[in-house]
Amino acid sequence: MLLTTAALTGMAVATGCGLLIGIDRERRKGSGPARAYAGVRSFALVSFTGALAQALDGALVLVAGLLVVALSVVAYWRDRSPAPGVTTELALFLSFLLGVAAIDNPRVAAGAAVVVAALLYLRGPLHHFARTTLTGPEVRDGLFFAGAALVVRPLLPDAGSAWLLGVNPKTLWSLVILIMGIQAAAHIGLRLAGPRLGLAMSGFAGGFVSSVATIAAMGARCRKEPDLRQACVAAALLSNVATFALLWVIAITVAPAYLRQLAPVLASALCAALALGALSLVGQKGGAPGTPAPGRVFDIRQAALFALLLSAATSVLAWLNAQFGSGALFSGTALAGFFDLHAAAGSALSLLAGAAATPRAALLAVLLGITTNMISKAAGALAGGRQFAVRVNASLALVLLAAWLPFWLLAP
Repeated sequence: MLLTTAALTGMAVATGCGLLIGIDRERRKGSGPARAYAGVRSFALVSFTGALAQALDGALVLVAGLLVVALSVVAYWRDRSPAPGVTTELALFLSFLLGVAAIDNPRVAAGAAVVVAALLYLRGPLHHFARTTLTGPEVRDGLFFAGAALVVRPLLPDAGSAWLLGVNPKTLWSLVILIMGIQAAAHIGLRLAGPRLGLAMSGFAGGFVSSVATIAAMGARCRKEPDLRQACVAAALLSNVATFALLWVIAITVAPAYLRQLAPVLASALCAALALGALSLVGQKGGAPGTPAPGRVFDIRQAALFALLLSAATSVLAWLNAQFGSGALFSGTALAGFFDLHAAAGSALSLLAGAAATPRAALLAVLLGITTNMISKAAGALAGGRQFAVRVNASLALVLLAAWLPFWLLAP
């Protein structure tokens, strides 16, 4: 077979792949009798051999591959180091495969070589991350999240369920996954924020679980440590930002077709919460406490409870709406908002998505839930004393006003 320009290009790419991977192995192979058996030249030759075998005759690939495997087995058998590994042997065989792939897919081979070389070079940081940075609960929660997203979700039916009064089980579980993902992102931010923003990030992360409970907890801390009042106020208001960020997630997940009608209210409330949260951080003293110790990435029980609560609330509101009309929707959502705004809003938006409520009725129900939820937060702020409660409740009132204004101004 004649060596074409494409074949020559592939062999050049294969040689480059071997050199790239081999440089890292050469730096780690050591010297003397105990050195590793393959370095930069060996990797370049193996990768070039794979490309040449593929270009000349496919049958040669099997012979060359068996030779590389045999050399690796002999080298590993002769390794007398205290803790022999197989990284070099695997990297050598992978270099051979990249050389073979470079003939027909040079771009794929080159990209894969960069990934392999990066993994080999980042040995220290990866080992430190796996052994030291990650905690046991974080690994467990990561596996749970992967199972929930990649195992459970594909098995759920993607259609309205009669026992949920038309609610889609896959949509509900997707919402739970999104909540866990947001909580995980907040947890990572908390781990990386450092001591100055530790309390603020803690408040923001806690808001995804329960903003009411977070505000009450920050108030209790403020009463114990008055010097941290500014930081506690910032944490409380940032938990309010999490409330409206999660409302956006619920709206996008449950009723994406109605975002145009929902956006003015949700955007106004979120922008107001963000602005007030940012202002609360200005002038914060440098005495904020350190970042909390690493813990759970998200609250699995809270996520599961949210799914059950949302399903139950949606079912009850659907039944009340069918029996008594829109008045039951408003009163039910307002009552539920005292305890869990997101479940109340998710239920109302589920009815909207199922055409059981009009966009304006669903939006009014969500606003009533926001109002009663703000009342719960204002009551929780009393735990921090007069000054804490005044600052937090004034901000809550402004956010509530920002949420209602678009509804009043844009009324037909």
